[in-house]
Amino acid sequence: MPTGEIEIKVKTAELLNSCKKLPFEIKDFVKKTEALRLQYRYLDLRSFQMQYNLRLRSQMVMKMREYLCNLHGFVDIETPTLFKRTPGGAKEFVIPSREPGKFYCLPQSPQQFKQLLMVGGLDRYFQVARCYRDEGSRPDRQPEFTQIDIEMSFVDQTGIRSLIEGLLQYSWPIDKDPVVVPFPSLTFAEALASYGTDKPDTRFGMKIIDISDLFRNTEVGFLQDALSKPQGAVKAIRVSEGTKYLKRKDIDSIRKFAADHFNQEVLPVFPEANRNWNSPVAQSILEEQRSGLIRLMEIREDDVVLLTAGEHKKACSALGKLRLECADLLEARGLVLRDPALFSFLWVVDFPLFLPKEENPGELESAHHPFTAPHPSDLQLLYTEPEKVRSQHYDLVLNGSEIGGGSIRIHDAELQRYVLATLLKEDVNLLSHLLQALDFGAPPHGGIALGLDRLICLVTGAPSIRDVIAFPKSFRGHDLMSNAPDSLPPEELKPYHIQVSWPADSEAEKSSLNQPSHPES
Repeated sequence: MPTGEIEIKVKTAELLNSCKKLPFEIKDFVKKTEALRLQYRYLDLRSFQMQYNLRLRSQMVMKMREYLCNLHGFVDIETPTLFKRTPGGAKEFVIPSREPGKFYCLPQSPQQFKQLLMVGGLDRYFQVARCYRDEGSRPDRQPEFTQIDIEMSFVDQTGIRSLIEGLLQYSWPIDKDPVVVPFPSLTFAEALASYGTDKPDTRFGMKIIDISDLFRNTEVGFLQDALSKPQGAVKAIRVSEGTKYLKRKDIDSIRKFAADHFNQEVLPVFPEANRNWNSPVAQSILEEQRSGLIRLMEIREDDVVLLTAGEHKKACSALGKLRLECADLLEARGLVLRDPALFSFLWVVDFPLFLPKEENPGELESAHHPFTAPHPSDLQLLYTEPEKVRSQHYDLVLNGSEIGGGSIRIHDAELQRYVLATLLKEDVNLLSHLLQALDFGAPPHGGIALGLDRLICLVTGAPSIRDVIAFPKSFRGHDLMSNAPDSLPPEELKPYHIQVSWPADSEAEKSSLNQPSHPES
C-alpha cells in the first residue's frame, strides 16, 4: 500500500515460545527496585531507557573508532588481562595460578602496556579497554569498567587536549547541543581557590571569593585567629536570593554539615536582608565591613553570604562542598542552577606531582600515578622540594564529574628510577621490565583515558552508571542475576595451592553464601 502498511492473511501460526508471568512490567514509568532490575536484568534490558542508553553507547564508540583509526591513523591494540601487581594506585583483583604462591593481577588500566607500545614504535595506540579495581562498596563505581584508552609518541599536552576535543565533537550524539571547542581550562590551584574542588561544576556561579584583605585589622576574634596562622584566609560564597529560597533550618543544616565533615565553622551573613537573622558575630562583621563586603561580592538584596576562616585549602574545600549543598537546596525549591541539557567541559591542569600520604604525612605518594612526568619548570625542585613539584597531568571534567585523566609520561629511565625508588620508596624490581624498556631509546610520549561508563551516563542523563552497562554489578560488587562471586569446592582449589580459611564466627555465613539471596541494590 502507498502508506507502507500491508495486510496479512494468516494460513497457519506456530507458537515459537511462551512467556511466564513477568516479575515486573516492562514500562519505564512502573517503579521497580534496583535489586529486582539487576536480578532480572535480561528483562530490564527490554525497557525503552535501557535500549536507548545501550544503543547510544554503541553509536558513540563506533564514531570514536572512526575518528581515531580512520581519520587519525591510530592502531587498535588489545593488551593482556592477566598481568602482575603494580605499585601504587587502587587495589587489584588477584588471580591464582598453578604455580605455588604465584598470582596474576587484573590490570587497573593498560598503563604499562601502552607505554611499552610507544617503545615498540606503535606511536598511536587506542583501545576500548576493560579495567578492574577492587574498590569494595563504593556507590557509583564498578569493579570492572571501560576506558577509551589512548597513547601517542612525540606529543605535548596541547596535542592530547585538541585530539580529545575533536574526538568528543565528532562522536557527540546529534540529538544533543553540539560540543563547542576548545574547552576552557583552569589550573588545579585556581579550581581549588574558586570552586573548592579539582572537578568543578561550572554550569553555575557561586564562586569562592577571598575576602582576607577586608579583615586584616579586624577586631572579630575568630577571623583574627585564622589570619594570624600560616596559609590562614577568610573565604566566602554568595548564595543569590538565599533568603528567598532558604529556610532557617537549611542554614542550620549547612552549618552542621561544615562542622561535621570539615570541622569548620561557617557563619551565615545577611548584608541586605530585611529579616534580622544575623548573629552577634555576623553583626559585628557587618559593622566593620558591610560596604567592602557588598562591593567585593557584588551583593544584592536577599543574598546570603556564607563566610568561613581557616587554612586556605581546608576553607576552600568546605565551601566547595557547601556550594553544591546550596545548589541542591535551591533546586529542591524550584530554582534551576544546573541545566541538565547543558554540557560544561573543563580541563584542569598543573596538579601537584606528589601528595603527602594520609597515614604518614612525612612520606609521599603519586597524585596521579608514578609514571607522570614533572612540569619542566619544576624539574630542579624534584631533588630539593619534591612536594612543590607540579606535574604534567591533566583531567577532563564534565558537569562536576571527572570523565578523563592523563599525563605526559616520564620517558627517561634514570628519572623514573629516582621517582620510584628514592621519592616513593617503591620496589623497582616490580617494574624492571618498564625501566629496561625506557633505556632502549623510548620516545617522549603521553596519553589519556576517558571513562566511557561515566561519559555515557552524563550524556544520557542516567541516574547511575549501572544504567549504561548491560550487565553491571551491584554496589557491593555482586551480580544479583547469576549470584557471582560464588564459592568453589576444595578439590577445584587444589591445583592452585590455596585454601579458604574461614573466620571462626562465619561458619553460618559460609552456609548462607550457598543460598541465593538478593538483599541489596
